Amino acid sequence: MNLAEKVAELRKRNQLAEDGGGPKRRERQHKEGKMSARERIEFLLDEGTFEETDKLVTHRCNDFGMAEQKIYGDGFVTGYGRVEGRLVYVFAQDFTVFGGSLSEANAGKIVKIMDQAAKMGAPVIGLNDSGGARIQEGVMSLAGYADIFLRNTMYSGVVPQISAIMGPCAGGAVYSPAITDFVLMVDKTSYMFITGPDVIKTVTHEEVTKDQLGGAMTHNETSGVAHFLAHDDAECLSMVRELLSFVPSNNLEDPPRRTCTDPIDRADAALNKIVPEQSNQPYDIKDIVHAVVDDGYFFEVQEHYARNIVVGFARLDGRSVGIVANQPAVLAGTLDINASVKGARFVRFCDCFNIPLVTFEDVPGFLPGTAQEYGGIIKHGAKLLFAFAEATVPKVTVITRKAYGGAYCVMASKHIRTDVNYAWPTAEIAVMGPEGAVDIVYKRELDAAGDNRDQVRREKIDEFRNRFANPYVVADRGFVDAVIQPQETRKKLIQALAMLETKRDKNPPKKHGNIPL
Repeated sequence: MNLAEKVAELRKRNQLAEDGGGPKRRERQHKEGKMSARERIEFLLDEGTFEETDKLVTHRCNDFGMAEQKIYGDGFVTGYGRVEGRLVYVFAQDFTVFGGSLSEANAGKIVKIMDQAAKMGAPVIGLNDSGGARIQEGVMSLAGYADIFLRNTMYSGVVPQISAIMGPCAGGAVYSPAITDFVLMVDKTSYMFITGPDVIKTVTHEEVTKDQLGGAMTHNETSGVAHFLAHDDAECLSMVRELLSFVPSNNLEDPPRRTCTDPIDRADAALNKIVPEQSNQPYDIKDIVHAVVDDGYFFEVQEHYARNIVVGFARLDGRSVGIVANQPAVLAGTLDINASVKGARFVRFCDCFNIPLVTFEDVPGFLPGTAQEYGGIIKHGAKLLFAFAEATVPKVTVITRKAYGGAYCVMASKHIRTDVNYAWPTAEIAVMGPEGAVDIVYKRELDAAGDNRDQVRREKIDEFRNRFANPYVVADRGFVDAVIQPQETRKKLIQALAMLETKRDKNPPKKHGNIPL
């Protein structure tokens, strides 16, 4: 065989790999509103940068007639490319080939790029669209999953790992995305569950659809498994690119910095009036976030889940920051189980990847009730406390209104190593709100007041509020570094973060902490 014939053979094999399951199956994907695996990769990466690896790998299974069914690539497309010029590694499951099922061979392809990504210090992006383990391969397929799980775990906190669920993801397959840093789902075309509707009906007699059980909205709103909701493949992949713009390539680098055209000292007078005079009135904390950050742009994470806490990415003077904020417009901004877990997970991600934390605090306490206590609010609330206390990245807190009780301590207080703590003049910092405090502190006076009880109580509440429910008692102790005008918040935050750029802090030497899981 001469060189021309050998080149022709190479082209033929490459073409067979690119054809995957064939045009009919690809067309079926398109009719379902889904891109093909290769189209997804091309859309995700900078044009012309994709370099494929293991394109000609085939499976090694000879049982159940599989020896006659071999397709180059074996249903997974793997390789590396660039996003905004930065190196990333990517794999995409091709549903047109054996339903995108995982085999020993294609698991090896993923393992190879994950190992290389860790060595090179580059993010790993998985585009999931798979029927699960390849049943014909038995335990070899399961071993492939475990090989991937191990690397998800070992490289957690080393390089960012992002999972886009763009089709089915069931059984053991869901655990790899669950270990990764962020999960994105596409509405109406993607779903995740451990056991499907048919098994559930057999075992528990519950009737549920795939979408109700594990659809994108279910996991974005109810379970909290997913972090982002997209309406089609293109939006999902664009979100991945946007997410990457806020995070570094690995744990030894700082996040990318962008040129900022928004004035550093921009003052927004509207902030002076945003907190209502009545402390029991709600307002939207996102209005403060948008007013303070560069160009008003806030990339929210887990927008639909535990809405009483708001987390996400923004920029201040071009620097990437992680925002954590209580939301008075939902459950009065109280911390409950879901909010605590959501906040803790986000704080720990930012700490892993050198992203400063900016906290906006307006919290009346932890949500009371038997459901919360039985559900373990003590344990789950401690996760958020643990995460903030453990974090060594620059930390800046702004108390806008309430900071009561244990929740004051938890929300990045000075006492758990927060670097700079500000309070607005509207801040109320105390063990509890004036109403509850008066009932305890002045119980005897109230009991003795008789018919005048209500009047005496109102007077004591006003007295307590004037004496304690303000930022100055705390400022006197140095627990906040400054009381600032709301309109100056942007400038103050940027100045603090600039000062903290060279911060050096570390935790005591240990294998790892034991977070209260």
